[in-house]
Amino acid sequence: MNNLIANAWSVMQPFAPIIVVVVTLLVVMLGIALKRSHFLIGTLSVMGLNIALLLLIGQIMGWVAMPEQPVISAMFIIDPFAQFNMAVILVAALACCTLAYPYFRTFKDHKEELYLLLLLSTVGALLMVSAHNLASFFMSLELLSVPLYGMLAYAFMRNRSLESGLKYLVLSATASATLLMGMAFIYAATGTLQFKEIALSLPNVYQSPLMILGAAMMTFAVAFKLSAAPFHIWTADVYQGAPAPVATYLASVTKVAMMALAIRFLIDAAILAIPAVQMVLMVVATLSILFGNLLALRQTNLKRLLGYSSIAHMGYVMVAALSVASGAYAITNMYMAVYALTSVGLFGVLTLMSSSYKEEGEAAELYHYRGLFWRRPVLTGVMTVMLLSMAGIPLTAGFITKFFAIVAAVDGRQWWLAAMIIVGSAIGLFYYLRVMLTLFKRPNRTMEFDALWHWGIQVGGLMVILVTLLVIYVGVLPNNFILWATQSIMW
Repeated sequence: MNNLIANAWSVMQPFAPIIVVVVTLLVVMLGIALKRSHFLIGTLSVMGLNIALLLLIGQIMGWVAMPEQPVISAMFIIDPFAQFNMAVILVAALACCTLAYPYFRTFKDHKEELYLLLLLSTVGALLMVSAHNLASFFMSLELLSVPLYGMLAYAFMRNRSLESGLKYLVLSATASATLLMGMAFIYAATGTLQFKEIALSLPNVYQSPLMILGAAMMTFAVAFKLSAAPFHIWTADVYQGAPAPVATYLASVTKVAMMALAIRFLIDAAILAIPAVQMVLMVVATLSILFGNLLALRQTNLKRLLGYSSIAHMGYVMVAALSVASGAYAITNMYMAVYALTSVGLFGVLTLMSSSYKEEGEAAELYHYRGLFWRRPVLTGVMTVMLLSMAGIPLTAGFITKFFAIVAAVDGRQWWLAAMIIVGSAIGLFYYLRVMLTLFKRPNRTMEFDALWHWGIQVGGLMVILVTLLVIYVGVLPNNFILWATQSIMW
């Protein structure tokens, strides 16, 4: 009996952070059923995510005993690559929880279910980054996506929020159906669902019509989930309509999980070795950089601007993924981690400036931030640092990751893609600076939205400040972060 328990524990121990989030989910569900309390449910959610994060850090640092080799099951694998992305996901999910509490505090209807949906979606994200089988690929992706439909439409008193949830539901379901059909074609061509076994079968079937069609359909579906061009039409509308904390989650957790899973699939299944897939990804990366930056130029709504900006950033990450140079995949980890933290910071400022009870909208228009420096100088400093990081200005984390993305493209002799990053960054600098200048202009006579005077001592405000300090630290002293990302390369 003892041996049975010991064997079961040795198998489950590497999955302990995921199990903690699942247990938290069950506790929150019981809490909602027994006693509705926004404070209690929010506190339980934050505590559970903190415990999961601390446990994961203990595993990474060696404080908690872990097998020396990656733990591999039929569906999932726990390796340094998965642990790196799980850490980023838990930090971003924790930030979203802390930002959701003050935002939904004045919400007139039930607000506790939001934490239930967020935790359920986070479980899906954690499973996504460790999936190495087409079946677990699809199931974990849907576990992330389905709760997100409800989260997007949670502020149902606003028409835009309902529209956001409905639009994402219809289009995401279409992409999921396309993804599933692509998986079916790949299974028909190779006879296996395992990524590594697909790679072994690839030399015999890579010219098969079923294999090419399946790989193309999966590529298109993943591009939609990442909001990469030309599958980006939904992005700005969904970002604009989503409640600010949910938009934070959409911009950070979902993007990190989807990109990590896509990278693992491209590497382990050797799909990137198919010339047609390489060509499609090059076109998608180029279009994403161009469309994302050019469409962001004319935006006066901050959420729409950040939505279009995310399209361009996904293009930059694809450039690094396409490079065959050594360390290119560590760069994608670095880039997505920094992008997630920066998105949390920017959307965090927007969340602190907004409130759910205002049916007419949030502090999303640029004129809402006119003269913010003269009212909230520290909050302006947070927003300025995040915008500079997004633009890739030196001494911020964004500069480090964008520089390495260019280096990866040059080392891989992807000259055109390296040039596209430089051109896209130049265009992006313009609209990021436009937002920054708005912060320091003469303030409006009337203020429609403003952050609370004590925002910095609230949990959401403290989280935003900590994320800002982390972005500065990585920009000034990047060695430890680079080392960790390099060690996260898959076995």
